[in-house]
Amino acid sequence: MKVLLSILFLASFAFAHFQSVIVDKSVLEQKDGNEIAISYEFTHPFEQELMNMDKPQDAGVFLEGKKVSFLNSLKPAKKDSKSVWSAKYTVKQPGVYQFYVDPAPYFEPAEDKFIRHQTKTIIDAFGSGEGWDEPIGLKAEIIPLSRPYSLYAGNIFSAQVLYKGKPVPNAEIEIEFYNTKGLKAPNDAYITQVVKADGNGVFHAALPFAGWWGFAALIDDDESIKKDGKAYPVELGAVLWLKTESVK
Repeated sequence: MKVLLSILFLASFAFAHFQSVIVDKSVLEQKDGNEIAISYEFTHPFEQELMNMDKPQDAGVFLEGKKVSFLNSLKPAKKDSKSVWSAKYTVKQPGVYQFYVDPAPYFEPAEDKFIRHQTKTIIDAFGSGEGWDEPIGLKAEIIPLSRPYSLYAGNIFSAQVLYKGKPVPNAEIEIEFYNTKGLKAPNDAYITQVVKADGNGVFHAALPFAGWWGFAALIDDDESIKKDGKAYPVELGAVLWLKTESVK
């Protein structure tokens, strides 16, 4: 009985998986030049524990109503002995740029399912300010209702969860801080924050620290993936990353 309780306790506080798309500039100004560096990781953000990330199925940018893939420009790298990816993108005009990745499905034996988290982050280049709330056509997607860049630490962020273009009622959203500051949680229950969306898939969350925040709305997909002759369910995640800043 003690062994069973220990297993249940550990499972209840298992760290959340997050696919990440993090850029070196979330607001690009004239003085910053025109190059954006993008990093892609599969990680436990608060604990800063990486997992190996296979080459994605797709990665690119959405601009002015069109998705443009630059998958073949991704560069493999190692971080903490784990596989990660990176890319550089040259901004050629003012606009709101939505950088996205559709990773290869990851099999999680502990959960007996595949994980596929369609992920994006949104930046503004040269004061465009238009199009930050536009869906880009991912199967699972978070649409910001608050402008997802130039946010202060302490702001309330609002967004809507979509699956196949339709709101997801009562969606559960996991939230984690990308913790490069060495912050310590009071206990494991605080590492992943959880909120629920309303009947229209809309949710709200406060962002107390300056830095990168990840939001993952987890959805049971309508597809399965076969492995070793068995069909496994797919956890499809709609993931969004944004950065908050402190007043200087």
